[in-house]
Amino acid sequence: MKNVQEIVDLASAYYGSAVLFAAIDAGVFAAVEKCSDVASIAPEIKGDARGVRLLLDACVAEGLLAKDGDAYSNTPAGKAALVPGGPADLTRAIRYNRDVYPAWGRLLDFVRTGRPVEKPEIHLGEDAARTKAFAASMFGRAFGIGRGIVPMLGNVDGRILDLAGGPAAYAILMCQANPGASCVTVDLKAISAEAAGYVAQFGLSKRIECRAGDYHSDVYEAESYDAVTIFGALHQESPEMIVDILRRANAALKKGGRLYVLDMMTDSTHTAPAFSALFAVNMALTTENGWVFSDEELKGWMREAGFTPGETLHAAPPMPHWLVCAAK
Repeated sequence: MKNVQEIVDLASAYYGSAVLFAAIDAGVFAAVEKCSDVASIAPEIKGDARGVRLLLDACVAEGLLAKDGDAYSNTPAGKAALVPGGPADLTRAIRYNRDVYPAWGRLLDFVRTGRPVEKPEIHLGEDAARTKAFAASMFGRAFGIGRGIVPMLGNVDGRILDLAGGPAAYAILMCQANPGASCVTVDLKAISAEAAGYVAQFGLSKRIECRAGDYHSDVYEAESYDAVTIFGALHQESPEMIVDILRRANAALKKGGRLYVLDMMTDSTHTAPAFSALFAVNMALTTENGWVFSDEELKGWMREAGFTPGETLHAAPPMPHWLVCAAK
């Protein structure tokens, strides 16, 4: 049980999130790589000196920056993850959290109605700017996660069907790691168009086809793929739809083909890991059937769809993604 101090800390936790979002949007961490004092940083980010000082000090309080006298500097973690272009750049991924920040303020509306508080179509093609921003956020997020996930897959040479492949970050990483692999990544028309742009940037257009489609209803070439991947998508589907998606994935696989499902899963209580339990609320706020299922529930649906599931593999921090592989 939380003590009184922990309750107060929880009630104020969004202060830190707001500071992080503002600092990223203002370009604070890139500016601090060039300048160290308020007088230099303020014009660099087009800010008011007083406002910039308060933001920088809040960043120090949250451990996002270091301070020595009047000089500010990036922490080692900040250099890696918060400076755009850093080795573990999370800036685009964090912007997704910023974009859903207003939805969390309407959590009570969801509790009373059971309905999402914003339309998922907003970032899936209805609003072009929001769609592009969403794709960029998802690319950054998936590319960071994927660096740790793709080695867990082992050898996936052959033809891969990447369902709900988003902006193709995983497809790119899989093809980079497996010279004999080719990939068909499937997503809605607007997202697939964004994916094609990223694939071209990496020079993989001959090996990765970005196909516009909808995994809720698409039927794929029978027994034509060596592997099917579904990464970070099933948490927005009902159990019945998940089984349907898996059955059609099974039909697309060659005999002995492999299915890989990566998602934010929980244990059987649906309360741990804590991040996954909270992510379930995030998905419910923004999608019609959003939630987070347990790995044992997933394995049951896999069996129902004609697969033999293997063990649950846990990805490295910072986010608790779990991977389940199954054989046709």
